[in-house]
Amino acid sequence: MRVQAHLSASNADKKGIATSAMTAVSNVRQSLGLDQFSPTCIYDICHKIGVTVRFNDINMEGMYQKADKPHIHLSSKRPLSRRAFNCGHELGHHIFGHGSSIDELQEDTSKYGASDPKELLADSFAAHLLMPAIAVRASFNIRGITPDDATPQQLYVIACDFGVGYSTLITHLSSGLGLMSRSRAGEMKRHTPKSIRALLLGEDISTPLIVAGAKRKNPLIDIEVGSLLLLPKDTIVDASKLTPVRRLKNAALYQASSPGIGQVRAPEWSAFARVSRKAYIGLARYRHLEDD
Repeated sequence: MRVQAHLSASNADKKGIATSAMTAVSNVRQSLGLDQFSPTCIYDICHKIGVTVRFNDINMEGMYQKADKPHIHLSSKRPLSRRAFNCGHELGHHIFGHGSSIDELQEDTSKYGASDPKELLADSFAAHLLMPAIAVRASFNIRGITPDDATPQQLYVIACDFGVGYSTLITHLSSGLGLMSRSRAGEMKRHTPKSIRALLLGEDISTPLIVAGAKRKNPLIDIEVGSLLLLPKDTIVDASKLTPVRRLKNAALYQASSPGIGQVRAPEWSAFARVSRKAYIGLARYRHLEDD
């Protein structure tokens, strides 16, 4: 499935690019039988479309290889959330019929300020595919907050819902959806994921942390061995995949300990934790295989 895009300097305005990206996202979801408002797994989408995704030990964000059997190559060195967004970005190149491309390492995953229309289009496609406008609004509504009054901790949790980075969500809220002012976005970006983890856990840690709970609408939690998972205190977990770390006032902290898929469940909520090896190298569809 591909969409022919004819972008030039005269029509490469952000509004037109965003419209093209949202139309393509809608077509992709519809063709795969997906609704237009739920979080989804980018690797599952690529597999269904026929684009092979592989994680490699490379020093780049990602690469799209145009061929009869197209491939997306992603760096296993990047955080999980960046890999997901980078995969959506490379898939955008495929959907819009772009040629093979290499995306070098960068400070911020989201490149809404990119000058190349193709890069901006691929970026917008990834953002709208991973963070549909309706789903984003619903995530705030169910918590009784808005993007302009949400705390950094609340924004962090919502980013976890969609499997994207904290900064990536803020960029999308501001530049992609127009739900957050630029000044507010700048203020929120002064908070780092590390400082937010310290607020959530009461200690300064560098280990990646995913937060999930009853208001999460994504039934899948992708996590790496060694990463932390913060859950409501009454959640029952698969002990073969998640090891208890400590109890907090209203939550429990776990660490992903073994590859595979395990269920986490509470009275009003459940999900599947899909644990991959740390810095896994290989085909994306095999990332959750358990150790022999």
